[in-house]
Amino acid sequence: MSLAEVFEHALGGTNDVAFKAYDGSYAGPADAEVLLEVRSPLALRFVVTSPGDLGLARAYVTGHLEVHGDLFRALQTLTQARIGDLDWAQRLEVLKAAGGIAALRRPPLPSVEHRRSLHRRHSKSRDAKVISHHYDVSNRFYEWVLGPTMAYTCATYPTADATLEEAQAAKFDLVARKLALQPGMRLLDVGCGWGGMVLHSAREYGVRVLGVTLSRNQADWAKREIDGAGLSDRAEVRHLDYRDVLETDFDAVSYIGLTEHIGLANLPSYFTFLASKLRDGGRILNHCITRSTTKEPARAGGFINNYVFPDGELEGVGTIVSAMQDNGLEVRHEENLREHYAMTLRDWGANIERHWDEAVAEVGLQRARVWRLYMAASRLGFTTRRIELHQVLGVKTSPTGVSGWPLRPDW
Repeated sequence: MSLAEVFEHALGGTNDVAFKAYDGSYAGPADAEVLLEVRSPLALRFVVTSPGDLGLARAYVTGHLEVHGDLFRALQTLTQARIGDLDWAQRLEVLKAAGGIAALRRPPLPSVEHRRSLHRRHSKSRDAKVISHHYDVSNRFYEWVLGPTMAYTCATYPTADATLEEAQAAKFDLVARKLALQPGMRLLDVGCGWGGMVLHSAREYGVRVLGVTLSRNQADWAKREIDGAGLSDRAEVRHLDYRDVLETDFDAVSYIGLTEHIGLANLPSYFTFLASKLRDGGRILNHCITRSTTKEPARAGGFINNYVFPDGELEGVGTIVSAMQDNGLEVRHEENLREHYAMTLRDWGANIERHWDEAVAEVGLQRARVWRLYMAASRLGFTTRRIELHQVLGVKTSPTGVSGWPLRPDW
């Protein structure tokens, strides 16, 4: 069996993917849409010594495995490595091709892989480190990937041909309308990122808004945008843990893409804390990625946990709803925007390809390859419903149950 055939067998060949190895061997159809090139023995060593998709990710990030053709299409056809399903004879073939018993020694990890902190999971110090790992990369890099809105969460596309910028503006406006924002109201935006919701709600709805983020880069960028837009009289972004916000009696709370960082065990205290920041009748909107069921483990693993969102935890929407209901909030509306996130990732992926050379120069080849893989893999996850995106809208009722809610949703 040639090296290319070994790799094909390890991953599970299809009619749409071909394999080429550094020894000159080739396997698969000659007219395949996608070609996977095994550039060195380290590619197989990563696959042999790492569980699930992590080995493939390590091989790709380090450049020992190259994908020629559309990466999203490649992932569609090779959604899961079969290395764990091989019998012992097949494992020996893989080991032999990878360099024998020496292949069981894991190669050095890529430099951009996250090294876990010794601090307690979801403690303030550990949360600050993992948020910095992902968000404090380079504001310039994020501008190229995210576009002018600097919105790093699922957009809502008003039409199938809407631009990314139109869809992000529509997302912020949908949140504002669900929260029933009016001039003079006070909004707390938790995990505000680069201030997209802060800017939109202050500019378009005349609210007074406080945004908080654990990323210094995000806070600095947002402050400059607020000052440049002349909104500093009613908009503020602080580099601050949401748990350290002292103000209360907000009319509304938004948290767009934060719950993924909170952790299942902390959901009760999280929602209790946010409910305590609301006045009676105040609304709260949770916008986050979820599992497609409540039966799966919450903690993320593999590639995403090691490279993208360390300590990330995704729950099913039923878990989110229950946690809100059980901790001071009445749930009034829920919406799944799964297809919209696949479209958002499609457009982010196109942006990174458009700025590829600049991105590599800015953040390095390994990190750029992490992002290329992350965008394609996440897009596939939303497309195939392995993950979803839900908005859950709630209200803090008065002690007598008054919600101030209209008879029907008015947005």
